[in-house]
Amino acid sequence: MYTLTGLKLKNPTILAAGVLGTTGASLYRVAREGGAGAVVTKSIGPAPKTGHSNPSMVRLDCGFLNAMGLPNPSYTGFLQELEFAKKNSEAPVIASIFGGNPSEFAEVAEGLLPAKPDAFELNVSCPHAEGYGAAIGSNPCLVEAVTAAVKDVVNVPVWVKLTPNVADITCIGNAAESGGADAVVAINTLKGMAIDIESGYPVLGNRSGGLSGKAVKPVAVKCVYDLYTALEIPVIGVGGISSWEDAVEMMMAGAAAVQVGSAVYNRVDVFSEIGEGIEAFLERKGYSDIKKIIGLAHEMV
Repeated sequence: MYTLTGLKLKNPTILAAGVLGTTGASLYRVAREGGAGAVVTKSIGPAPKTGHSNPSMVRLDCGFLNAMGLPNPSYTGFLQELEFAKKNSEAPVIASIFGGNPSEFAEVAEGLLPAKPDAFELNVSCPHAEGYGAAIGSNPCLVEAVTAAVKDVVNVPVWVKLTPNVADITCIGNAAESGGADAVVAINTLKGMAIDIESGYPVLGNRSGGLSGKAVKPVAVKCVYDLYTALEIPVIGVGGISSWEDAVEMMMAGAAAVQVGSAVYNRVDVFSEIGEGIEAFLERKGYSDIKKIIGLAHEMV
């Protein structure tokens, strides 16, 4: 058993927001069949949102490009799904939420409290939803205010998911910590674009979107490494993790746990595979506790 911001996880792997998190049944499946230590919902907002027009996701040689646009049924429409996930899943269920300002974030968090989520993850990092996500997450003052507003209305851990599309991610991380965040999650997708050379049209309906998958892992590792040095609170690493080796690398950079997103496209049991791989690695290297490898790379300089 592994403890993260007071939550008990059977292993340090977590389903990332936006992947198989649109229904209570899918969250339950990832926890039960996939072996995830915890699961995060699709980001939920204050009002129903249809998202961007299709195509909204495309597979590339280096990963995935998506511009979903935060589609969701609103917190009132998602409450029943969250309740189902909480009732049936043995793994902690984290509600990912978004809003256009601090009061909307607080409204959504308070509205989901009846379902008793184990924690909240604040999406201040989506790169393709105008007025939301990174539009807020690139402003340290707004990040601090949003975090503080949610902390004022909930009594469970609050994680803040950070955007890499800024000059200095540690500045944003410090703002989240100042607002009372219990952990930060790094990173969300990188801004990206693909063009069909036959027609000349951008591939995505929204023209541009966010890049995820293997290509972003070195960026995520660097962000986690920097945040580990700058913050007192835990850093949860996400971005391009598809194997136990990726997870160990991220943890050596400073991640207290890892989230997995794009790799679920190929197999839902990737969480069990990563968890077992980490355990075997610790035993082979003679580490008595997983905490021995968290931030290990910082000791090698």
